[in-house]
Amino acid sequence: MSHIARLYVDHPLQPGRSIELAEAQSKYLTRVMRLQAGAMVRVFNGVDGEWQCALSITGKTVSLLPQTCLRDQTKSPDLTLMFAPIKKARTDFIVEKATELGVRTIQPVFTEFTQSSRVRIDRFQSLAIEASEQTERMDLPNIQDAKTLSNAIAQWDPSLPLIYCDEGADACPIADHADQLKTGAGGLLIGPEGGFSPRERTFLRSQPFIRPITLGPRLLRAETATVAALTLWQSLVGDWHNAPYLPETK
Repeated sequence: MSHIARLYVDHPLQPGRSIELAEAQSKYLTRVMRLQAGAMVRVFNGVDGEWQCALSITGKTVSLLPQTCLRDQTKSPDLTLMFAPIKKARTDFIVEKATELGVRTIQPVFTEFTQSSRVRIDRFQSLAIEASEQTERMDLPNIQDAKTLSNAIAQWDPSLPLIYCDEGADACPIADHADQLKTGAGGLLIGPEGGFSPRERTFLRSQPFIRPITLGPRLLRAETATVAALTLWQSLVGDWHNAPYLPETK
């Protein structure tokens, strides 16, 4: 498939309904990508599928005109990632990779050992948009405001399994929970650097819907554990079994 520009827009996508772009996206298409009027751009909004749009430039106004629907709308797996924010660049990495790996909901949680008390949801959203644009994702993850660990667990639907990565020696591999995960809906909980406190581990293990798992014999950094756990989930019960259709573009 040719390298045609792909953008997320927060506008309805309908044939013949022009979309005026904000300054940042206008500059990206005309200055970074160096596109001229009439160029084709692929556009999605997470609702109406993906559309091929024609670029229009009138003075300083840059707009897109939807022409053809290339792909019908699809949703990412019903998977929630709960994670404790860590240092800035590594937290950014977690949000980016969670988006690439198809997480539907991203939920920051504050634990006893959480390193960062500041969470910028606007930055997370920008990272998620860029990752979705680059990876052919058809929707954006739903990024929630940060909650304490206890509040996040209290608000969790107990009919859905919640897997948490535990450093304890008695935790089992995620494959051992395949029967509970076969619907493909549920959540993953990743702790901070330093892991969960003894009190938190006791609390988590007291919840009947929470399943502790191991990620092997080595102690992983939080961002590595996130990617590893998401990879295991997607390969076991996620959407990796059906490769998405990617449109041919010219």
